[in-house]
Amino acid sequence: MDVEIHIKMNEKLFVRNPEQTDLGKKIIKNSIELIQGGGFEAFTFKKLAEHIGTTEAGIYRYFENKHRLLIYITAWYWSYLQYRVVFETNNIDDPAAKLKKVIQLLTSTVLEDERVKHIDEKLLHEIIIAEGSKAYLTKHISEDNRDKLFKPYKDLCSVIAEFITASNPAYKFPHSLASTIIEAAHNQNFFMHHLPSLTDFATEKSEKNIALFIEEMVFNTIGSGH
Repeated sequence: MDVEIHIKMNEKLFVRNPEQTDLGKKIIKNSIELIQGGGFEAFTFKKLAEHIGTTEAGIYRYFENKHRLLIYITAWYWSYLQYRVVFETNNIDDPAAKLKKVIQLLTSTVLEDERVKHIDEKLLHEIIIAEGSKAYLTKHISEDNRDKLFKPYKDLCSVIAEFITASNPAYKFPHSLASTIIEAAHNQNFFMHHLPSLTDFATEKSEKNIALFIEEMVFNTIGSGH
């Protein structure tokens, strides 16, 4: 029996829910491919429309603009990653082991999940690494935040912060460390491939070494045994 993953998205992210139509799913699928291939700056609704054989007006019926679409796919990714974190740590009792599992998930190459037919999680992960910060580094971030557009990212941080607190209840900065773990995992991966002098991982290009670095940083910081 085929099992599909359905993630409920904030309705303020779209004009029309893309999950409800074939065209909407095609917009999501192909926008991920185009953004990953050519970058967010070069991505336009005109190019997307030509690529999938529809009109720009047809795409605007789903998304207000390309930035809102970027927030949509990044929010989807954070919700999907939270699902994986919760699922894969559900049977782990040791909070330190849970943290290690989170770090492994954040630093490992993401494989395509057959339970979501119209989203290539591997390509989306690459977008998160290279383009993800563009979703919130804007002049209108306060307005977007009031609309709870970044809630999936915050929810993931809260889950990780809970693991940190469980590892050391006396540690004062669990949410700050949680967001640092996420950003470090992605920044070090990006630097490893594009700005090698900013890392110690460029020679081997090893995701496992990034995980070891973050583990050392985390457990030395919170001061719990691991």
